[in-house]
Amino acid sequence: MHRIVVLALDQVYPFELGIPARVFGMARGQDGEPAYEVLACSVDGGPVRTNGGFGVTVDHGPEVLATADTVVVPPFSPPHPVYQDGTLPAPVTEALAMIRPGARLVGICTATYVLAAAARLDGRPATTHWAFAESFTGLFPQVRLDPKVLFVDDDDVLTSAGAAAGIDLCLHLLRRDLGSEEANRVARHCVVPPWRDGGQAQYIERPVPQPSVATTGPTRAWALDRLDRQLPLAELAAHASLSVRTFTRRFREEVGLSPSQWLTGQRVDLARSLLESTDLPVDAIAHRCGFGTGTSLRLHFHTAVGVPPLAYRRTFQAQDAV
Repeated sequence: MHRIVVLALDQVYPFELGIPARVFGMARGQDGEPAYEVLACSVDGGPVRTNGGFGVTVDHGPEVLATADTVVVPPFSPPHPVYQDGTLPAPVTEALAMIRPGARLVGICTATYVLAAAARLDGRPATTHWAFAESFTGLFPQVRLDPKVLFVDDDDVLTSAGAAAGIDLCLHLLRRDLGSEEANRVARHCVVPPWRDGGQAQYIERPVPQPSVATTGPTRAWALDRLDRQLPLAELAAHASLSVRTFTRRFREEVGLSPSQWLTGQRVDLARSLLESTDLPVDAIAHRCGFGTGTSLRLHFHTAVGVPPLAYRRTFQAQDAV
């Protein structure tokens, strides 16, 4: 069983502290048994203060970090030394040193500061809450910070933006470990979308569209049922009863992507699901996803996922055989 250890630091956010147990705790493997064991620890094994005016008791001390396959660090409130000068308290440094080589590291929101201060992000891509981007870059210029995305997957080190983006990242890990079908099942039980479109940009400028303004949401839902078709921008705009120019601007404001970028992402996600759950040939999947040809699917899939479609399918077939 894959062991996940959550390291609770002083002034931890209780919402994010509970995300790993809530998401991974519901996941099941091919045999129907729990796929993960989720444990919580602190740097000294004692209770931890939260930023909610109450404390929490954890079951383990830092020694359990040495047994983890994945370590998750939830965010915490300022003021904290790491915010001010980029250094970690000695107990935190000592706890992180117990993590075995090869363990996967996950930092949610401001926990990216912890990973950066521990030199785990040097020269690597990462993200954090958009409100802290300027502060973070000033302290850790060696990190390739992207404040526009919801999360960054850099193989063995993953980081997310704030609050609910921690759910996005955990569901992404589920999808990576167990496939889209299981990630979607867990998302439905958690009453959250299995995949949110766009990035933080959609929340920075205008968190909620004005009530009097039409949104592109209904058109996006309409398009998702027609991914096998070519969907020209003019047709999408007409469905939304907007001009092409207004539709494009509003779409980018709400989603953080252009309509064509969003459509390509949705088509790739559908292709991933079909590669995992069916034996359809690549050309048939390409037509069903609206790419038209297998060559087009291979190009877009490799760009988005990093591997060719058949290599992706073999990965999941190998997981199923274990």
